[in-house]
Amino acid sequence: MWDMDAARAALPVVLSGFGVTLLATVLGFAVAVVAGLGVALLQRSGVRWIALPVGALAAFVRSTPVLVQLFAAWVLVPGLDALTLGVLVLGLHYATYLSEVYRAGIDAVPKGQWEACTALSLPRRRVWRAVILPQAVRKVLPSLGNYAISMFKETPFLSVVTVDEMVREASTFGSTHFAYLESFTLAAAVFLLASWPTSLLVRRMEARLAH
Repeated sequence: MWDMDAARAALPVVLSGFGVTLLATVLGFAVAVVAGLGVALLQRSGVRWIALPVGALAAFVRSTPVLVQLFAAWVLVPGLDALTLGVLVLGLHYATYLSEVYRAGIDAVPKGQWEACTALSLPRRRVWRAVILPQAVRKVLPSLGNYAISMFKETPFLSVVTVDEMVREASTFGSTHFAYLESFTLAAAVFLLASWPTSLLVRRMEARLAH
C-alpha cells in the first residue's frame, strides 16, 4: 500500500539521483555528439586504412550491449572515477549511432552544394565548416534529440558501475526503508516528466524543419 510519509522521504533522495542522471546525460551526449561527428568524418575520409577500421570498430560497439561495455570498461580501467567511466562509455556507445545520423545528414545535402564549392575552389575545411556541416546538422536535429532522450532513459545502466543515478538511489532507499513502491514510482514519474515534454519539443522541431 502507498505510504505518503515514505514518499515524502524518498522524494529528495530521488531528486538527488536525478541530478546525477541529468549530469550523466548532458556530459555523455556531449561526448556522443563530438565523437559521432568525428567517426562520420573519418568514415568519409576516403582513406581506406582509416575508414575501414573505424567503420568496423563502430559497428562492433553498436552491435554489443552497453551493459557489457560498462562491465568491460569497469574491469579494464579500474582506477577511473565511476561517473567519468559511465559518461565515456555511454557517450562512445551513442557516438556510433550518431555517426550514422550525421552520415545520413551529409548525404542529404544537395549535390549542387558540393559542385558550387568545387566551382568556387573553396578550401576543403571551409567547405565542411561553412557549407556542408551546418546544413547536415540542421537536417538531423530531431534525430539527435531522440537519441538524447534515449540516452537519458538508459542512464540506469550506470548503476552497474556504482554511479548513484536516480534508479540506484531509488533502489537503495527502497531497500533501507522497505518502500520500493514509493521510491520507484517517484523515479518513474521523474523520468516521465523530464522525457515527455522533451519528446514533444523534438516532435515540434521535426515538424518545423519539414516545412
